[in-house]
Amino acid sequence: MLTIQKINYQFEHHSVLHDVNMTVKPQQTVGILGTSGVGKTTLFNLIASNLELQSGSITIDGTDQIKGKISYMLQKDMLFQHKSVIENIMLPLLIQGYSKEESRLRSENLLKEFELEKWANYYPSSLSGGMRQRIAFLRTINFGREWLLLDEAFGALDAITRRQMHRWFHGVKSKMNWSTLLITHDVEEALILCDKIYVLKGQPGEVVLTLDVDLAKEDFEEIIFSPVFLEYKRILLDALEN
Repeated sequence: MLTIQKINYQFEHHSVLHDVNMTVKPQQTVGILGTSGVGKTTLFNLIASNLELQSGSITIDGTDQIKGKISYMLQKDMLFQHKSVIENIMLPLLIQGYSKEESRLRSENLLKEFELEKWANYYPSSLSGGMRQRIAFLRTINFGREWLLLDEAFGALDAITRRQMHRWFHGVKSKMNWSTLLITHDVEEALILCDKIYVLKGQPGEVVLTLDVDLAKEDFEEIIFSPVFLEYKRILLDALEN
């Protein structure tokens, strides 16, 4: 379990986070919902060890030695334009010391597993936004980590492509056994993807609502009009606006 306890953080004299507590269980997708400026990305940088803790604790299964256990994916796909799809996907393995031959073989098998092998020799500039995000996810998979931070990972996509990526993510998540913490400002996206949602609000940002979501995720294109979905949506909007 990923456990975040009593996190406070400030830049110089500006307080960014106040007494933040969260948990993510194995194979759970947990959302952090909030407007800009409430400290969501700061919290992710603390979890990813990009920033040092000032107070509180962040642990996985009771240990605070979490560096290298978590993958962090940003809104931008961050693919290298001068490298092909297969070369981009190989990078995490090369960084971890695998040979070029082994890295290529593993990456080719990964592309085949997700039926994307025909894109192996394409360059990012020739891919659609949705395809670029898929390739970025496969590169993330090659880090071999079960804990994943997604910072507005679908935010730059158009509405139709975003829904396609939501469906794709559900399939990938179940196959890879990911435990995921997701930042979003989109209430519907949070309900579609997440098992639990924290609403972060204010300056400094603090948790004002924790909502357990009980919905049939595989049927999200139908349940978004259901009374339960609409009630969840109302609760979240009320927490954000009031």
